[in-house]
Amino acid sequence: MNSDLEIAGDPLADPHLLPAPPAHPATVADFAGLIGALAADRAAWAPLVRYDPTLRWYHRLRTGPGYEMWLLSWLPGQGSGRHDHGRSSGVFGVLAGELTEHGHGATGGGRGTSGTTGPGTRVLGTGTVRVFAPGYVHEVVNDGLEPVVSVHIYAPGLTEMPQHCSSGPRAARNPAQASPA
Repeated sequence: MNSDLEIAGDPLADPHLLPAPPAHPATVADFAGLIGALAADRAAWAPLVRYDPTLRWYHRLRTGPGYEMWLLSWLPGQGSGRHDHGRSSGVFGVLAGELTEHGHGATGGGRGTSGTTGPGTRVLGTGTVRVFAPGYVHEVVNDGLEPVVSVHIYAPGLTEMPQHCSSGPRAARNPAQASPA
């Protein structure tokens, strides 16, 4: 008796029969994979990095349908201020150095990062990847003595980054122009 391969042929031998690979990331795991691939290819990002002694430096690396990727540098003492990312979710990773994240929970029904919705301070070393949902309020700071480089992906692309006052249990929200953090 004939096998399916004998009758129809090997479907793997005909690439047009295979599902097309996704052209752009669609899941949190896909976005984290982009960060991992970039981290593994230092030559792709290190020559782009600049350091600004007055402000955090950032550079848009890539955009695609429904997302954007930013490269940031942080000199000692530089931070993002307490903020959220509006309607954008995000994935960020430390490419070199160590950042401190002060999580302040969620506003507007959003969820926290990586399984936490409450406040907390986390030290994020090289290779650490964090995930957050819309409405998550945090502050990211270079508390160390060495420069830091990180990469941030927002989906959808970042359109706002409201700053939050840091006093009182329900800090006020201050809309600000979008800059990646």
